[in-house]
Amino acid sequence: MKTAEIRSTFLDYFRSKGHAIVPSSSLVPASDPTLLFTNSGMVQFKNVFLGSEKPGYVRAADVQRCLRAGGKHNDLDAVGYTARHHTFFEMLGNWSFGDYFKRDAISYAWDLLTNVFKLPKDKLWVTVYHTDDEAYDIWHKEIGVAAEHIVRIGDNKGAPFASDNFWQMADTGPCGPCTEIFYDHGADIAGGPPGSPDEDGDRYIEIWNLVFMQFDRAPDGSLTPLPAPCVDTGMGLERLAAVLQHVHSNYEIDLFAHLIRVASALTQTNDLANKSLRVIADHIRACSFLIVDGVLPSNEGRGYVVRRIIRRALRHGWMLGVRGDFFWKMVSPLVEEMGEAYPELAAKQAFVEEALRIEEQRFGETLEHGMRVFDDIADKVGKIIPGEDAFRLYDTYGFPVDLTADIARERGLTVDMAGFEQAMKEQRERARGASRFEAKGLMPAELASHLKPTVFLGYESLLSQGSKVIGIVRGGKQIDQLSEGEEGLVILDSTPFYAESGGQMGDAGTLSNTAGRLTVADTIKMGGVFFGHAGRWHGAQSLRTGDMVEAGVDASRRQAIVLNHSATHLLHAALRKLLGEHVAQKGSQVAPERLRFDFSHFKPLSRDELAQVELMVNDEVRRNVQAEVHQMAYDEAIDFGAIALFGEKYGDEVRVLKMGEFSTELCGGTHVGRTGDIGLFKIVSEAGVASGVRRIEAVTGAGALAYVADEERRLGELSQLLSSSGDDAVEKLRQMFDKQKKLERELDSLRSKAAGSATADLATAAHEIDGIKIVAARLEGLDAKALRDSVDQLKQQLVDCVVLLAGAADGRASLVAGVHGKALGRVKAGEIVAHVAAQIDGKGGGRPDMAQGGGNDSPQLPAVLASLPAWIGAQMSGV
Repeated sequence: MKTAEIRSTFLDYFRSKGHAIVPSSSLVPASDPTLLFTNSGMVQFKNVFLGSEKPGYVRAADVQRCLRAGGKHNDLDAVGYTARHHTFFEMLGNWSFGDYFKRDAISYAWDLLTNVFKLPKDKLWVTVYHTDDEAYDIWHKEIGVAAEHIVRIGDNKGAPFASDNFWQMADTGPCGPCTEIFYDHGADIAGGPPGSPDEDGDRYIEIWNLVFMQFDRAPDGSLTPLPAPCVDTGMGLERLAAVLQHVHSNYEIDLFAHLIRVASALTQTNDLANKSLRVIADHIRACSFLIVDGVLPSNEGRGYVVRRIIRRALRHGWMLGVRGDFFWKMVSPLVEEMGEAYPELAAKQAFVEEALRIEEQRFGETLEHGMRVFDDIADKVGKIIPGEDAFRLYDTYGFPVDLTADIARERGLTVDMAGFEQAMKEQRERARGASRFEAKGLMPAELASHLKPTVFLGYESLLSQGSKVIGIVRGGKQIDQLSEGEEGLVILDSTPFYAESGGQMGDAGTLSNTAGRLTVADTIKMGGVFFGHAGRWHGAQSLRTGDMVEAGVDASRRQAIVLNHSATHLLHAALRKLLGEHVAQKGSQVAPERLRFDFSHFKPLSRDELAQVELMVNDEVRRNVQAEVHQMAYDEAIDFGAIALFGEKYGDEVRVLKMGEFSTELCGGTHVGRTGDIGLFKIVSEAGVASGVRRIEAVTGAGALAYVADEERRLGELSQLLSSSGDDAVEKLRQMFDKQKKLERELDSLRSKAAGSATADLATAAHEIDGIKIVAARLEGLDAKALRDSVDQLKQQLVDCVVLLAGAADGRASLVAGVHGKALGRVKAGEIVAHVAAQIDGKGGGRPDMAQGGGNDSPQLPAVLASLPAWIGAQMSGV
């Protein structure tokens, strides 16, 4: 059974059992700031298990794409060395949210594996938590699994409930026992059953884990039964495919076999079992899906992870002898294998290819040189690569330290990580800042479990006179009240305040009653469905849970945000129409002052393109069409022509904003009534923010008018300086620049003549030692370029020679040395520059035939130059 068929069969089975089939969420968690990547199937349901989100179904099934290549869960180093480790993998899962429990979950699993997938029953083993007699009895008495094939697993990780068969989301909260299903690959494979001393062998392989969320764990470790127990299962698609296709390694299944064959052809490697081919096949999946989900290579955060995965793949290609680009060509066969299951991959194939091609070319320019540097380092050290050398490979050649460690491991070496971290201290501080995923706005589970979601009133009104305080949070913990001067997050049952979402900043304003007022500085989403009003309380009495307040939004601030938000939709549409449908939103910030819009595109926009975009948006503003808002089912919205942001989490019902025939997008934000409300749209800047991502900043309405007025003021000042009217200011500037360039050319000509005259005099006065002419002199008024030209002239005139020239400006001396003819091999230009520079508190170096450096314009310099011929003579004679 092929992998694609296994995937569809799994979903069809659970569809027949009344499960809603849920699409895979993005690899970038949409509403979980604690995770770097989606690393398991339960991530998109986390708020459901915590009680803060209510889906429109009680049982579901999905195939979730996952990544374990960064943060706490990182399998990157093991990829290529084991049969079952991957960076990217697919997790088959079925879920029950307070519906069925252990009996049905176990029955479904056994039925699917033995009756649908036809696995031999005698090949299957199961484990249960050692006190879970209920699961044991279901397996043994109802399913009929032999007692000798059921293993009880106790607390084997050093603490109560710390077990391979007891699952918990965190130190507190939902948790419970689990039962795992193992497949026995046969006696010819080394290893023992689970729970035995030899369990780490490859004979018995776990294929499915059924988690029973049965308890709520308190901070003191005590367990309380949950009122509505849930089921969370996960089965690795690649592992199941290996079993069903009768192979032992995941890399032998049909999906990987195809990718490995293509990698073999691209790298001209005949050995299909080569671990580098496995790495390439694994990494193309991870990189492609990360790019599809909007993660592009960079030096920070998630972008750094995708960059290091790409570079690890390229290094393995280099090991196989590839010296050109190849990795991006793996995208097409990947689409052949997975494009039907993940149409977003097929839709963005060209975009992914281009992103990988650019990154491959960028790194390919330094890879070979960096590998030579690594070889030089490895030849000089014992068993440890010094930390400063690992840092140099990172800083100069772009080698992530784990790539250096990977290469070192293959040669029996290790890396001094402590030394590397010390050398990279400043960079690490920046990286920590980029990858710090703060828990801002997380909803305490004990509060979320008994509250209804906040009702948003802000589409219709900016004032609510009867909102109830249903919760107060500070420091991630529930509190009962806010006293004078205290800050906190106040949660209301209903509010006109928009919570920060989709790039739109949260509203500001006030919450007030007879006891005082909360000055709201920001509004944020908590647990996905609760609105937290962040502010400081001022009042004679405290604000308490249960109090009623009047909630008023700062109307002028909201209106400024609204104009900018609607303009981002028009901007997005204009960019897609002008540049192509590969343009996709990669982030935005809609503030009162201006809008910022990030989008996928691989080169800067020209001045004409920016002008066209601006014109297209303003044309739509002048049309003054109505901004229509529609509520409809997600699938209906897509059929309606709405653009959805991939990676965003949408509910069954979505809000669609349509502005004429120009723009139709899914959006829950607040918007104008008509496009004419925007007034004026003006682009302020366009720049790159990451590989393949551009950023436009713009202003609208009063902000745009203020920007234009400021530009006019600047033009007026410029015109005054040029003694011109605004109409001819550009022409006057052009004339001034032309005159400046003419004067610079004349100056260069004079310098060249002076240098030529000086070099003729120096050639006449050259010292000669053993047939080699030596010149060491200072030339006044020459910059480094002129010095290099003079050295080249002297080399051509003197032929067999050594030349060092010095020039000075602003207290600093420039040094240029050249070696030519028979002098080559007897003395090196870099050593000459280094010798002179060291005596004037400077440094320098370069090639054997040409080098340069610098230092202080020291009083010692004339003496150093006078003594240089003798020093060079000694070097040539080997003294």
